[in-house]
Amino acid sequence: MNINLIIYNSFSINIKLKIWNCLFFFLFLSSCNEKEITLKVVSYTQFELFVNETQYITDAEKYGWSIVQIDVYNFKKKENANWKTPDGVNKVSSGELPVTQVSYNDALAYCKWAKKRLPSYNEYWELVKNDTRVIVSENKFQISEINKVNIVGNVWDITKNNNTNLIRLAGGSLFCSENTCHGTIRERELFVDKETGNIHIGFCVIDF
Repeated sequence: MNINLIIYNSFSINIKLKIWNCLFFFLFLSSCNEKEITLKVVSYTQFELFVNETQYITDAEKYGWSIVQIDVYNFKKKENANWKTPDGVNKVSSGELPVTQVSYNDALAYCKWAKKRLPSYNEYWELVKNDTRVIVSENKFQISEINKVNIVGNVWDITKNNNTNLIRLAGGSLFCSENTCHGTIRERELFVDKETGNIHIGFCVIDF
């Protein structure tokens, strides 16, 4: 038996195993990095799963009312407006619509359950650069299903709080055309408190 051949073969196998281990490691890192930059809108169906499992009660449900936006300049306080009936009367027409009538507190509770987190304001705008779908903010569209339109311009999105009592919203809603509130530009400033919901406010999440 050739001892040199055995040593060579053993060495060769070890090298190949190390190469494969390195390859799998880099693939794993690539997968992790890809997850880190993924921004996903939370749908009505996803939020419903959270509520059904945890029996969570949103801020709007606790108060018994929330804000219903009629257009850019007009809104009203509406009894029974919450994530189940965003306008206070009707249930959503599709489970793939973005969940609305949720507050910052509600978004944090969802994130804890789903093991996700909210994006910061700047992080939000960096991540949506990759979304090339149509922006529907022209003051004439209905809120659209999340897989059909750009994240920006469908509903306002809650972003991570920076140790203040005010929560900055990002992205703008379908009312934010260039002739109205300019919500779809990064420089636009709009803030709400931690308990406020609205028929045009939802949220996105990213992985830890």
